[in-house]
Amino acid sequence: MALFNIFNRKKNEEQNVGPQVQTTHTDDERQANENTVEQTPVKAEQLAEEQTDAREPVEQPVVTTDPQNSQPVAETPTEEPKKKGFFRSFFSREKKETLDQGLEKTKQGVFAKIAHAVAGKSTIDDDVLDNLEEVFITSDVGVDTTLKIIDRIQKRVAKDKYVGTSELNDLLCDEITQMLADNNNVGMEDFTVPDEKKPYVIMVVGVNGVGKTTTIGKLAYQFKQAGNKVVLGAADTYRAAADEQLEIWGQRVDVPVIKHKMGTDPASVAFDAVASAKAQNADVVIIDTAGRLHNNVGLMRELTKIKDVMRKVLPDAPHEVLLVLDGSTGQNAFEQAKQFVAATEVNALAITKLDGTAKGGVVIGISDQFQIPVKYIGLGEGMDHLQVFRREEFVRSLFGK
Repeated sequence: MALFNIFNRKKNEEQNVGPQVQTTHTDDERQANENTVEQTPVKAEQLAEEQTDAREPVEQPVVTTDPQNSQPVAETPTEEPKKKGFFRSFFSREKKETLDQGLEKTKQGVFAKIAHAVAGKSTIDDDVLDNLEEVFITSDVGVDTTLKIIDRIQKRVAKDKYVGTSELNDLLCDEITQMLADNNNVGMEDFTVPDEKKPYVIMVVGVNGVGKTTTIGKLAYQFKQAGNKVVLGAADTYRAAADEQLEIWGQRVDVPVIKHKMGTDPASVAFDAVASAKAQNADVVIIDTAGRLHNNVGLMRELTKIKDVMRKVLPDAPHEVLLVLDGSTGQNAFEQAKQFVAATEVNALAITKLDGTAKGGVVIGISDQFQIPVKYIGLGEGMDHLQVFRREEFVRSLFGK
């Protein structure tokens, strides 16, 4: 009986040992299991995030909150509005292409003449300088400005000791750019106005046929694109349909135009335009004036009257007297500028129609001779073909850089 009990006890021990062996793990396996248990929640969270990201669409509407009812409002993504400041001052590839195309005729003429001037020469000697002088004079840069450029080149060659003709274009770019900087052609941001001068009043003057009204329309477009509120004043009350022409531009660019009947005193139109701009809290008001010859004493005196009347609304108006010149007229543009500067306080220039002429050198000459900054240049018929004048980009484009 005792032997039977011993046998049963041994059999039970063997049965108990079986399950223990199956569930027993080494220390390494036990540690691995513990790590698996600890990491399982983290993997589950990451998997949930990955699944959530995979379900998200590529583009979703922007959701904002309506301040009145605090309800989410879905907005369709739209093109980012154009900004003021640094971002608008960036000279984009499109602007560079427009500038290059607009100066193509002038560039071809200058390049061909300079290439002929240095033909067979390895250094910049007196013969090369004489030829360069002829190049710039025949490119409508003007005699006085040409002599300044040649003098700068001579001093630079003397300073650098040896300058080859292969370096001539770079040398010309540097010296002409610096000369324009000396003439108050400071870089400005794209179509911005000083915050402390509001509304900023621009009075536009010039003879008939230079593109004055068209320039005003393009200015209004560009200022509005830059985020400014613009008002136009049709103070050209002498020329038939002048106010209708400006009103058409106002409709195209969606800005208000203040006008009176034909024959009305231009000063009263300018007064109402400035007063309206001030009441509307506008940023810019542009006043169109009648085209006049520089030798018409009566019309030139009228500009003084317009300025005096506007000052009853804004004591420092106009902030800018913009003289528009046709670049294709070459030396005639010099004479117009000379007479207008003598008759009124011109402090900015716009030179138009540069795309249709090989006389783009007039920009350099006029700016230098009258020490008045060129602010805008017209490079074509498109709305965006009126550009802020950037001296460095202009000169580099002129020399094919």
